[in-house]
Amino acid sequence: MKEKYNPSFIENKWQEIWEKENTYKVSESGDKQKYYFLEMFAYPSGDLHWGHLRNYTIGDVSSRYLTHKGYNVLHPTGFDAFGLPAENAAIKRGVDPKAWTYLNIDNMVSQFKKMGYSYDWDRQIITCSPEYYKWNQWLFIQLYKAGLCYKKNSPVNWCEGCKTALANEQVIGGVCERCDTPIIKRPMEQWYLKITDYAERMLDGLDKIDWPEDVVTMQRNWIGKSCGVEFGFTLSNCPEKEAFRVFTTRPDTIFGVTFIVLAPEHPLVDEITTDEQRCNVEALKKEVSTMSEIDRSSTELEKKGAFTGAYAVNPLNNEKIPVWIANYVMLDYGTGAIMAVPAHDQRDFEFAKKYDISIKIVISPEGSDLKAEEMEVSFPASGIMVDSGKYSGIKSSESWGKIADELEAMGIGERTVNYRIRDWGISRQRYWGTPIPMIYCEKCGVVHVPEADLPVLLPEDVNFNTDAKTPLATSDDFVNTICPQCGMPAKRDVDTMDTFFCSSWYFLRYCSPKDDGVAFNKESVKYWMPVDQYVGGREHATMHLIYARFFTMALHDIGLIDFDEPFTKLFNQGIVTAGGKKMSKRSGAVPPNDVVDDYGADSARLFILFMAPAGDRAEWGIDPQTGMPYTIPPNIDGIFRFLSRIWRHIEQGRYIYINDWKEALSAVTLDSECYDLRRKTHQTLKKVSNDIERFQFNTAISAMMELVNDMYKTNLDKENLNAPINLCWSEAVEFLVRMLSPFAPHLASELYEELGFEDSLIFSEWPKADDDAAKNVSIEVPVQINGKIKAKLQLSADASPQDMEKAALENESVKAASTGKEIVKIIVVPKKLVNIVLR
Repeated sequence: MKEKYNPSFIENKWQEIWEKENTYKVSESGDKQKYYFLEMFAYPSGDLHWGHLRNYTIGDVSSRYLTHKGYNVLHPTGFDAFGLPAENAAIKRGVDPKAWTYLNIDNMVSQFKKMGYSYDWDRQIITCSPEYYKWNQWLFIQLYKAGLCYKKNSPVNWCEGCKTALANEQVIGGVCERCDTPIIKRPMEQWYLKITDYAERMLDGLDKIDWPEDVVTMQRNWIGKSCGVEFGFTLSNCPEKEAFRVFTTRPDTIFGVTFIVLAPEHPLVDEITTDEQRCNVEALKKEVSTMSEIDRSSTELEKKGAFTGAYAVNPLNNEKIPVWIANYVMLDYGTGAIMAVPAHDQRDFEFAKKYDISIKIVISPEGSDLKAEEMEVSFPASGIMVDSGKYSGIKSSESWGKIADELEAMGIGERTVNYRIRDWGISRQRYWGTPIPMIYCEKCGVVHVPEADLPVLLPEDVNFNTDAKTPLATSDDFVNTICPQCGMPAKRDVDTMDTFFCSSWYFLRYCSPKDDGVAFNKESVKYWMPVDQYVGGREHATMHLIYARFFTMALHDIGLIDFDEPFTKLFNQGIVTAGGKKMSKRSGAVPPNDVVDDYGADSARLFILFMAPAGDRAEWGIDPQTGMPYTIPPNIDGIFRFLSRIWRHIEQGRYIYINDWKEALSAVTLDSECYDLRRKTHQTLKKVSNDIERFQFNTAISAMMELVNDMYKTNLDKENLNAPINLCWSEAVEFLVRMLSPFAPHLASELYEELGFEDSLIFSEWPKADDDAAKNVSIEVPVQINGKIKAKLQLSADASPQDMEKAALENESVKAASTGKEIVKIIVVPKKLVNIVLR
């Protein structure tokens, strides 16, 4: 062993050993309990950056710890490799998307390996490989055959920058999540997955999984369950025929309806709009066509409307009410029509005030008399019904059911449930994705590609520089095919799948990634799934995590798997920021190369975990000279010094290390210094174990730093190698190396070998803390008098509150301060504090 810590030599050595011996290869095993630990896989954008590394280091430390604890751990990784960034980069650079993607993958794999991550590389999956996307197509067909996949023409979110449709979840603040181009609405034929069929089940499932509460709340809100009543309205010029239906969660306010609002896209609008109002209606329809659903549902949206000139009839009081269109009502939410009750809904209130529409109060607070002309905001709460016919004078909470009953008895309404979530549109008008395996035949209609003919390969002869519908449409060899049913000429679908399709089931493929005959081996999936712990960003709450849950439930119902939730536990790591901005490829990401080259992977691993609690934001820092994120942050020196200190300390005392310290300790008498070191050792082990399990890695590292400080202060006996203090130090050294193993596996493995161990540290048993050894013999208790500390007592760790009070009153400093004064109160906080109040 050299005195100077040389991470480059040590890390290259152990990475070569692990690769040669296939150390991290894993298989189903009957003698160990399985544990499936998974981090969200990376997009191959070119380089790993520190935002990536935080996620993957969390996973690696946890997976290594679980292996030490005796679990059979599946810890795979791969690449979510289809998508717009690769295609756009290829177009910009004039290169093939496949070549660009695989070049990035090779680079990122080398970065992963340099970090020493414990991945089973035999299980790597790359979603853009035909071996993977073949099964995307196969699963699409299974969903299609199960009635969960359909095609329809409807308005979609269109990104002109990316030249493709987007799902609602991919529109952030009214712009494309990828390129920030404002989204417009465009009618298109698209393939959809019936995710709405699973809305209720996904809500119920949230009670069965151990996920962060904020993610659960985001999913509940996104699914958006509303219980209410749907009923019909007629138009005043045609009272015998129902014209449209509305859904309301407040049937108790029906008597307060003063106008109706239709979505501008509602098919009834053109029919009922009068000539006098058509100009205004058409102008608003045109404006709304450029807005996204996200913008239109925003509470900050300026409400705009246009009167159609038509009137509807309230079925409960026969009042004529004007019919408007407005930008905040959408066709595919509810029925595309709402009854507006401005007195009791703030959005309707603002609209009515703006357009001078009447406001009618039908619910009043108990003991109060609301007046419409005095209202500054709506009154949405429950109260007493007023001006509501036979329901006046009763509580609105009681009228809800009574009015619902009346509407049902009239045959014009029924109780129902609405959901905010919409079916998932998966068609994309881009090249770098999975071809949709459908064929269009003039005779047979729409048919799927025979499963034996999969995969439908991406063509390589496409032209990106045309105005064609999609790049795939430019390949005649791809488009023109034969109908598998009648043998006549037919056309292929020229869209590709949303890349979230790939990530909705990838965790299943990891269970048997080399199986060419099935998407996933049922027995392997039965052994490994569900994922026990998933780690990834909370920004995926209403996209990937929704889709993956839907997929799992659908595949369960089809009979392909026997569970319906993919991820038992979820942990959201905090983002890494530089100058307060999230570190990403677009904002100036920093690859790990320079830090790893200069300080080593173990230093990089500890640094990214020590920056902040794993669930909190971590600030990387901006170099004041360049105004860019630091290439090498200045405070990484502290971590490197810590590891160097461990290296030097164990190197200098290595000849004192006693392998059989455990047996020898039981036969010697320990002095106070021995007790103190053992206490610190076992306290540290308990804390590190608990902190890893709670994802509190920064405090685990801090605890090991404190232990190393105490070890440096230990007075080793260099004359008598079997001295008790040397035995206690030997225990501390071994425990430190084992605790260091998940965090700094290269250094720990080297130290483990140098200490004389012949087995693999990677699979060695995690040490067990001795609770008796970890107990504090004494504690320091401050004594306050009127809020100021006057003394500090050294007491037994088992001291009772009575013992603490007695010791405080007998302390000379306390006696002196209390002379001539009355003790008003004594407050004892067990094992923490004695507070004496005098006057």
